[in-house]
Amino acid sequence: MTRLSVNINKVALIRNARGENMPNLIQFAKDCEDYGAQGITVHPRPDERHIRYDDLQPLKDVVKTEFNIEGYPNEKFVEKVLEVKPHQVTLVPDPPGVLTSSEGWDTAKHKGFLIDIIEKFKVNGIRVSLFLEADPEAVKSAGQTGTDRIEFYTGHYAKNFLKNKENAIESHILAAKEAINQGLGVNAGHDLNLDNLTYYVNAIPNLLEVSIGHALISDALYYGIENVIKMYLHKISQ
Repeated sequence: MTRLSVNINKVALIRNARGENMPNLIQFAKDCEDYGAQGITVHPRPDERHIRYDDLQPLKDVVKTEFNIEGYPNEKFVEKVLEVKPHQVTLVPDPPGVLTSSEGWDTAKHKGFLIDIIEKFKVNGIRVSLFLEADPEAVKSAGQTGTDRIEFYTGHYAKNFLKNKENAIESHILAAKEAINQGLGVNAGHDLNLDNLTYYVNAIPNLLEVSIGHALISDALYYGIENVIKMYLHKISQ
């Protein structure tokens, strides 16, 4: 079954707004797992506006399921990830200052760079995933970098889901089939929510993990985090 990894960036953003430890990020991660989450995802950014680099080791120390760190592989990010050694690192082509991740790697253009970076993580026992557009050619090039998995950017799918869900999912199905050809595991994330999640999970072959943060935490404001995690797990299992 597809695993649910909860991205807790927005929880850290609320904590940082007051400069205190409320909500307690570490306890929140532990509670998410107790409520059924099968992984915890964080995405530290250069300005540390939500997850801070000093959050990483305390989170690794308590996460019992799977700890996934996302981010652009600049020198500091690589150094910190190698120190913490999460179960998975997801490499995202974010330029400095962006609000959120909104595109995948050009794996053909950056193949040499990615090969070198991926090797550094893999020799340290860290599984690597590349954030990609749902494009079979990008997946094919990713297969030549040494990555273990890819993570499809699902923002375009979510935006077009209510207009025409068949068209919205088509490129993702084709790209997932190419991932199987390349021997790559498939993850997905960005703007997946209670409305579009079940359709996506049922359509994508070999979908191992979805990483969901903004929508899930937003839903928790109304329903509570324990209920919301159960709601998302139910949507995955349908």
